[in-house]
Amino acid sequence: MPQISRRCIPYTPNRRPLSETTVALVTTAGVHLRDQPPFRPEGEKEFRVIPGDTPLADLMITHPHYDHTDADRDINCVFPLARLRELADAGVIAAVSNYHVGYMGTSPRLREVYEETAPAIADRLERSKADAVVLTAG
Repeated sequence: MPQISRRCIPYTPNRRPLSETTVALVTTAGVHLRDQPPFRPEGEKEFRVIPGDTPLADLMITHPHYDHTDADRDINCVFPLARLRELADAGVIAAVSNYHVGYMGTSPRLREVYEETAPAIADRLERSKADAVVLTAG
């Protein structure tokens, strides 16, 4: 049986009420800011940081390996930032994180994604105001 790294916690129960929880988004759907470099069609290990106050109109998807027609019309299909903002406004969650992460889930560089990208994303989120993360796919 493979050993799980001490840095990797497969499941951590939520010990605080949602009304006291700040939530971040991480998506493999290829979401990024319009002024950030597009994701390369052949895949990559890099990710894009998306500020929490980003207007939805400033977001786009460059992921060639799924049909994102609906998500192009409503980014919330794969990156529910507006829904998180509504939950925060209603007091269901404490707040929306100051940073979110987008990357492309298709990559031939899986070892690098596992060994480099995932820890870098985790580190970035640990330095954000997030207490919890919602993961989405394309």
